[in-house]
Amino acid sequence: MTLTAIAIDDEPQALEVIKLHAAKVPFLDLKASFTDAFDAIAWLQTNRVDLLFLDIKMPDISGVDVVKCLPKVPMIVFTTAYSDFAVQGFELDAVDYLLKPFSLARFLKACTKALDMHTLRSDKGQEFIFVKTGYEEEKVMLDDILYIESEGNYLIFMLKNRKLLSRQTMGDLLQTLPTDRFIRVHRSFCVAVDKIEKMARQEITVAGHAIPIGASYEEALITIRARLIEK
Repeated sequence: MTLTAIAIDDEPQALEVIKLHAAKVPFLDLKASFTDAFDAIAWLQTNRVDLLFLDIKMPDISGVDVVKCLPKVPMIVFTTAYSDFAVQGFELDAVDYLLKPFSLARFLKACTKALDMHTLRSDKGQEFIFVKTGYEEEKVMLDDILYIESEGNYLIFMLKNRKLLSRQTMGDLLQTLPTDRFIRVHRSFCVAVDKIEKMARQEITVAGHAIPIGASYEEALITIRARLIEK
C-alpha cells in the first residue's frame, strides 16, 4: 500500500529535508511541496492525498488554521521547531508531531503510524476502529456501535453498554467506517444498519431511541431498505 502526501512549510530548507526523507520511505509518494500555504490549500481543493506534512508556525497563516480551511482533511503530521505547539497538534487529531530537526528514523516512525492508520481505514473486513478520547485512542468494536451523534465539536458514540465522547467531526469519522454497515441519516446522526429496529417516514428507531431523518438524507431510507433485504 502506498501513501500519497504533500508537504507545507514556509522554509525551503525544511521542505528539502522532508523531500530527502520521503525519497527513502518506500511506501510514501510525496506528490508536491509548498512554501505558500495558500497555494497548497488551492491545490487541495482539486487534489486528494492521504497525508499532509504541515508546519504549524508560518508567517501568514498557521498550520492549525490551514487544517480548518480544508473541506476534506487528510491525515496530518505536524512539523515545527516549537514544542509548545504539540498540544494544539494533537487536539486536531494529528497522527504525529515532528519536532525539528528530526531524523530519518523519527520521520519513518511517523510515516509508519500513518500507514497503519490508513490500512485500518481501508480494510473492508475491519471489525473495529480506534476512537480518540483525549490524548488516547480507544479500540471500539464495530458491532458494539448502535449510532453516533454529533454535538458541537464532539461525537457521542452510543455503544451497547456505554457512551463514548470523542473530539472529531462526523465527516472524518465516516472515512473510517465501512459504508456497507453504517449510514448517515441526518447531519447529526449516523446509524448502524443492522441495529435499526423500526423505520418510519421521518425517523428510525435504534435501541429504543428515535432518530430523525434529515430532509437531505431521505434517500438513506431506500439504501437502508435495500441493505436490510440483502441481509
